Order: sequence, then structure tokens, then C-alpha cells
Amino acid sequence: MTTSNTTAAGTSQDSAIRAVFAQTSRAWADGDGEAFAAWYAPDATVILPGVYLPGQDAIREAMAAAFAGPLKNTRRSHQVRSIRFTSPGTAIVITDSVTAPPGEPQPVARQRERATWVLSRSDGRWLIHAYHSSPAGEDVQ
Repeated sequence: MTTSNTTAAGTSQDSAIRAVFAQTSRAWADGDGEAFAAWYAPDATVILPGVYLPGQDAIREAMAAAFAGPLKNTRRSHQVRSIRFTSPGTAIVITDSVTAPPGEPQPVARQRERATWVLSRSDGRWLIHAYHSSPAGEDVQ
């Protein structure tokens, strides 16, 4: 398997992958579970501490409920730390991500996480196939 690693935007594929995170963040800020889940493949998986969501439908339902409840009016941001292409159409992405409550300019450390994403390109579009998140360590600013 040939891999490459990049941490700075440079290639068109890097930019396209980074755009996925911008679009999911926009859907999150809009509280739009349908638009959010549209960036996940039909068979995608999401794993969070204590949570397992198997498939796009489960992701859509969970996010719609969360946007109507505990995540209402929150915003989500991702800092891409690395993009590693395992093939021309598959990438593993590491992010430092955070969810910020309404009116909070700087989220507290306990809200920060480090995440691993697997994306693949299908029909010219990058989709999320797997997402795994864990609380960030103290090195995440």
C-alpha cells in the first residue's frame, strides 16, 4: 500500500477533503441533520464515547434529534492535522475538533476532541465512511 502524508492544503484533493469539513460544519451550525448526514456514505459508521451509529440513516436520525435538543444552536469546527491517502480515492484524516455552545467564543478544553476519519471518493465526491472520536489530550489547543 502506498501512502502519502500532508498537513497543508496544496492539492485539489486536499482542498476537496477540507471542503467536506467546512460543509459539515455549516450543516451543523444550521442544525440541519439531513444536510449533515448527506456527507456520510450510506454504510458509514460513527463511533463516539458510548455511541455507535451504523449507517447514514442512524446518523441522520441521531443528528436531527441532537440538533433539536442538546446541540441546538451549537457550532462545530475542525482543524485538519493530517491527510493521508492510502489510495487515490481513499484518505485517512486526523482532526482536532470542537463543539462550541451558543455565545461561547472559546470552548473549554473538555469539549475538544481528536478524531480519525476515513473518506473515499465516489462519483467525484468525497464522502465520510468512518468517524471515530475521543477526548483530546492536553496537547490540543
